[in-house]
Amino acid sequence: MSARPRARWRTALTSLGGIALAAAAAWFGLDLGDSSPSGSANPDNPTGTAAAPRGSSGSESCPLGSLPPEADEVVGDILAGGPFEYPDNDGVRFGNYEGRLPQQGRDYYREYTVETPNLGHRGARRIVTGGPDAADPDVWYYTSDHYETFCEIPDAE
Repeated sequence: MSARPRARWRTALTSLGGIALAAAAAWFGLDLGDSSPSGSANPDNPTGTAAAPRGSSGSESCPLGSLPPEADEVVGDILAGGPFEYPDNDGVRFGNYEGRLPQQGRDYYREYTVETPNLGHRGARRIVTGGPDAADPDVWYYTSDHYETFCEIPDAE
């Protein structure tokens, strides 16, 4: 084989390798750091003018009084040990598969539905608690967007 066809093969293989590398990076989600602009992406604070205080886990803090009134009702139900509006879904293990909350053991987190008025299904709002005792959680989180973002509720008890 002459030098010219080898060079073509080498160029073709290099190109294919680059394409494969780019495809793998896209498939596995290459993260090159936080490229988002500073400010809040929180739909409850569209101006993004000030960052909320951080909770003990490092997540944004959201006092109970800043949440929808239905969240306060769910906190009361949790502390009372129930009953819950959705008994088949509330108080069950929350897997934290996306890793948005601090890593803990398999049965550490539980989820509860925070109803959205005038919605015919469970909706996206949840309270997720963590700790060994379901009726006395160590940590409380709220999500309004079905586990995409969380804020820590510092005063739930």
